[in-house]
Amino acid sequence: MNAETLYQKASTITVTEHGDGQRIDNFLFKTLKNIPKSRIYRMLRTGEVRINKKRAKASNKLQIDDQVRLPPLYQNSTEKTVVPLSAQERLLTAILYEDEDLLILNKPPGIPVHGGTLTSFGIIDILRQAWPDAPFLELVHRLDKDTSGCLMIAKKRSTLKALHQLLQKGACQKTYLALVHGVWPQDWRSIDAPLLKRILPSGEHKVYVHLDGKEALTQVHIEKTFAEHTLLRLSPKTGRTHQLRVHLSHKGYPIVGDPKYGLREKDKQLRITEKSRLFLHAYRLGFVHPKTEVKIRVEAPLYEDLKPILEGMLPLD
Repeated sequence: MNAETLYQKASTITVTEHGDGQRIDNFLFKTLKNIPKSRIYRMLRTGEVRINKKRAKASNKLQIDDQVRLPPLYQNSTEKTVVPLSAQERLLTAILYEDEDLLILNKPPGIPVHGGTLTSFGIIDILRQAWPDAPFLELVHRLDKDTSGCLMIAKKRSTLKALHQLLQKGACQKTYLALVHGVWPQDWRSIDAPLLKRILPSGEHKVYVHLDGKEALTQVHIEKTFAEHTLLRLSPKTGRTHQLRVHLSHKGYPIVGDPKYGLREKDKQLRITEKSRLFLHAYRLGFVHPKTEVKIRVEAPLYEDLKPILEGMLPLD
């Protein structure tokens, strides 16, 4: 082993909501960013990767709480991810709720939940560096990089599993705020449209409304109506990738500032540029605490970057 490689012991990864439904090979590509794809496929062919103690095939799809065992691996860098102190301070001041089992943040925009190609660190990296002695910190669910608001992190494996079960049963109420282009009809109270995720030739993931897709349901309530826009309260009853963004775009009312499913020309009229982010905020979480059985209700205030957009809206005549 040379000085530029790092040896790791065999390890086990618990699949979270983020990995639910993914093929094991795609899951490993994202998880083991410094490992060549050829090595990952060889691990799968030779039975070095196990799912719940059974030999894994590349086509196997993962489910929440699956245990993925990985062999010892050499990585190409010994450099530890270093998180700027400013990022740690920003996150620690965004704590909305905390107890010995659970942490809920008002996730800042612009920070991904996991580090990746364009960003070396994510929410979990920041928390683990801020609390190096914490025995367990794992995401309960995820938000897109530019979506702000309520984000749950479990401090215990038992809590993670219990909260996943609440999410699967629909016993955790999530409420989002979204500003959309257009005046939303008063009698449109829900969107029921199946969603299909595809990988484009560029490698980008994009979601479409398609009859062959998975069931997806969103409840919609009008928070405030403006002359040419509407602030909506959204309650997703299923947890599909980009569900709210695709549902709203499909109905002809895309979210303001959405670079993938939105209307760039209309965004420009609001002085929203490519550097701006979409107006989507995870406003509220409600659930019964799996350990204390106390009803938890947490609300995340809007971040300052979204407020000027609302202040510039003309009221409906």
